[in-house]
Amino acid sequence: MLRIAIPNKGSLSGPAGEMLHEAGYLQRRESKELRIVDPENEVEFFYLRPRDIAIYVSSGRLDIGITGRDLLIDSAADAEEILPLGFARSTFRFATKPGTAGGVKDLKGMTIATSYEGIVAGHLADHGIDASVVHLDGAVETAIELGVAEVIADVVETGTSLRNAGLEVIGEPIMKSEAVVIRRTGADGEDPKVRQFLRRLQGVLVARTYVMMDYDCRVEQLEKAVALTPGLESPTVSPLHNEGWVAVRAMVPAKEAQRIMDDLYDIGARAILTTAIHACRL
Repeated sequence: MLRIAIPNKGSLSGPAGEMLHEAGYLQRRESKELRIVDPENEVEFFYLRPRDIAIYVSSGRLDIGITGRDLLIDSAADAEEILPLGFARSTFRFATKPGTAGGVKDLKGMTIATSYEGIVAGHLADHGIDASVVHLDGAVETAIELGVAEVIADVVETGTSLRNAGLEVIGEPIMKSEAVVIRRTGADGEDPKVRQFLRRLQGVLVARTYVMMDYDCRVEQLEKAVALTPGLESPTVSPLHNEGWVAVRAMVPAKEAQRIMDDLYDIGARAILTTAIHACRL
C-alpha cells in the first residue's frame, strides 16, 4: 500500500482532507483517528503533526506527505516538493517597530524572534547577514515589546495584528508558502502508485479551476467564438438540427466565465451555460 502522511490539525488539515475526498480517497470521520486504510485505493493514511511530516517522509517510513512548503524548508529534512496544492497560502515577512530597520540588510547584529528559525537563518545566510535568531512557539508579536528581540519574522496575511502591536512590515517577503505534496529526496519518481495519486490531485486542481461551457452559435461567428473559448486542446463543435448553427463545448477558467459569457452573447451566441467539473484527467 501507498503510505501517505496527512496533517492532523491546523489550517492544512481540513482543506487536505477535502481535496483527498474529492480525489476519491477514504478519509477519517473522527479527529481522534490517527491512521486509516483505504483498501479499494490501496492507500494507508497517517494523520501526523504538520511539522513532523517532512521528517517522517525523509526517513522513508512513509512514501509521500502533504505539508506546508514553509514547514518542509524549516525542517531541513531530506525531502522535496513535487506538487503545489494551492491552499493554505501564506507570506513570511520581517516586522519591527517603525524606524528600526528598512530591510534585510539592516538586520546585521540584531536579534530576530520567529517560530521558523530554519527559514529565517537560511534567508539571512543567503543575504550574508550575521544576526541572532531566537525560536518562539506561537505568536511572536510580543517579543519586541518584552525585549526578547528587535525584529520578528512571521506569517503576514492582512497585517492587522502587526499594526495592533505597533509594528510594520519591512523589506521583501522572506518566502511564500502553500500546501505541497512531498517525497523523500531521490525517491523513485516513476512509482506508479505515486503517479496515480498525483494525477488524482491534479485532476481536482483542474476541476476547481475550470468550468465546462456550452453554447450555440451561427457558423459564421464560430471563429470568433472559438477565439473566446479555445479550450485546453480544442473545443468540441457539433452541428445542430437547424442549418447554419453549431453547438460548442469547451473548458474555460472559472474566474473568467462570466466575462466570456458576456462576450459570447455580444457576438450572437445563445443558450450559454456553465457546468461544474467534479473530476478530470488531462
